[in-house]
Amino acid sequence: MNIKLPPQLETIFLQAQEIWVDGGWAMIAIAAVSLIMFFVGMNLYIRLTSKGFEFVPEKKWRRWIDHPEQRRGPIGRILDFVTGGKSVEQTGVFFDELRQTEIKPFERDLMVMRVCVAAAPLLGLLGTVTGMVATFEALNQGSGGDETQQMVSAGISVALITTETGLVIALAGLFFQYQLTRKHQRYKAFIAHMETVCTQVVYHQTMKQWYEQNRLNTWPTNT
Repeated sequence: MNIKLPPQLETIFLQAQEIWVDGGWAMIAIAAVSLIMFFVGMNLYIRLTSKGFEFVPEKKWRRWIDHPEQRRGPIGRILDFVTGGKSVEQTGVFFDELRQTEIKPFERDLMVMRVCVAAAPLLGLLGTVTGMVATFEALNQGSGGDETQQMVSAGISVALITTETGLVIALAGLFFQYQLTRKHQRYKAFIAHMETVCTQVVYHQTMKQWYEQNRLNTWPTNT
């Protein structure tokens, strides 16, 4: 089944295809890096958004701490996991485990994106060097005719196209990474704030129980 594109889109597609082919083998490496980078980035964005921490008001999840039957969604599942502690120390252990399972995977994905952002312009530079080498070889071996000019033009095209493509991919990835890093930092801050609130609740409950036990165990003496 052939898909007919509008004339303008077809022209842009053909021009992009021609430029991509003129860029040489380095464009394949740049394409692979860009696909990995944006696939990891989109996956990270979807996973962070699905946590729901930006959509549940603080007043609501604070109420869920004392009313487990009302808990819903990812935030409710987090509260189910961290509110089983009977002491401040146990609550801290639960939140440490939560960070290992919730925060660390995001940090690994962000590291992959940083590597890809750094690799894209380096691959473009490698293509630039390859194109310049081809250009100098054409000048060295050619006799100055049309064939030599075509070889020189091809080498210069490789040098310029790969550099530009690598920089464009790196810039787009850098902005995308910045937005994901900010979202990740907000999620970390949300977890830290939730830990503070849950720790305070457990502390007050512990102190209340201690007070009740000591009050019942205290007998008045006759003087």
